[in-house]
Amino acid sequence: MLERLRSMLVKEIIQALRDPRMRFILFIIPAIQTVIFGYAVNTDVRNVTTAVYDLDNSPESRDLVARFQRSGYFLITQRIDRESRVRDLMDRGEAKAILRINRGFGADLGGGRTALLQIILDGSDSNTAGIVLNYASRITASLNDELRGAQLPRSAGARVLAGGVQLQSRAWFNENLESSNYFVPAVIANIVLIITMLLSGMAVVREKEIGTMEQMIVTPISRSEFILGKTIPFVLIGFIDVAVITAVSKFWFQVPIRGSLPLLFGSTALFLMSTLGFGLFISTISTTQQQAMMSSFFFIFPAMLLSGFAFPIENMPRVVQYFTYLNPLRYYLVIIRGIFLKGVGVDILWPQMAGLLVLGSVILGFAVKRFRKTLA
Repeated sequence: MLERLRSMLVKEIIQALRDPRMRFILFIIPAIQTVIFGYAVNTDVRNVTTAVYDLDNSPESRDLVARFQRSGYFLITQRIDRESRVRDLMDRGEAKAILRINRGFGADLGGGRTALLQIILDGSDSNTAGIVLNYASRITASLNDELRGAQLPRSAGARVLAGGVQLQSRAWFNENLESSNYFVPAVIANIVLIITMLLSGMAVVREKEIGTMEQMIVTPISRSEFILGKTIPFVLIGFIDVAVITAVSKFWFQVPIRGSLPLLFGSTALFLMSTLGFGLFISTISTTQQQAMMSSFFFIFPAMLLSGFAFPIENMPRVVQYFTYLNPLRYYLVIIRGIFLKGVGVDILWPQMAGLLVLGSVILGFAVKRFRKTLA
């Protein structure tokens, strides 16, 4: 058995790595994709194109505009002088935000009255609009604090300071709330899912298309040995990809790795059981490589959407949440983010690891049972 398995492994490794272009795709492209996706998948909002409609044009209004500009969140691209330009800029998408300052803004501030400021946002992207609104609220709140501090010393007579509540916030695990720290580890999981699913999805059907299945039929190799011979090379490729992408995440994006690297690779082995199992199952029910590739994509896309990668699972309908339990990416994302950002161990992550173990064992069992050493 060991000799047959060794021969199968040598064959698969040679077949997967003999083409220089294939080696580039398997090991270099994932690192490049991590860099690209690490910058692209980012919910931090910077340099929001902003137009200013200042009807007051007072020193106070100009100071307010300067505060928005200095924040780094708003990029003042133009100033408008008529109401019709507001809708025009929004319709054309030339401005994501418009600051509208009414006449009398400076006089109201100087007289101790409430001065109104309007910010008009492009709400087509509700998430970005909400973040921009939060930025604007923080800037105006800072201005209010400064105005109160300046007005109190000028108050005539004795003054009584009322008690107040001061909120001091602290973010654990991701102190600066950088979205790259949250998304880059998830990119690792998604890339490993795509590569291993596609490789294993075409593993068996490729033997039928290139005519080597006939040779496999006449050998004494068993179904289990054949499946092991097909999966172990892809497991090694998956481990190498995880190591390469983890290095890129650490040294390029400065994503912290607070947990155990052996635990990361052990969890990756459980994750690969599921992805390779699904891929091999697809390969056994497909008749062509094109069919296997399309079937793999039909699995990959929903798996990414239902994993919690970009959308919280808790926000999904209850019925959809039940389907996510069949998704190995759901469990692996919790594990990889826990290892990278929280530094937690098996005592915390064991439910997710158990889920991957059960799911991987079941689907690999189905793949082995479904495989037949026949051409049909």
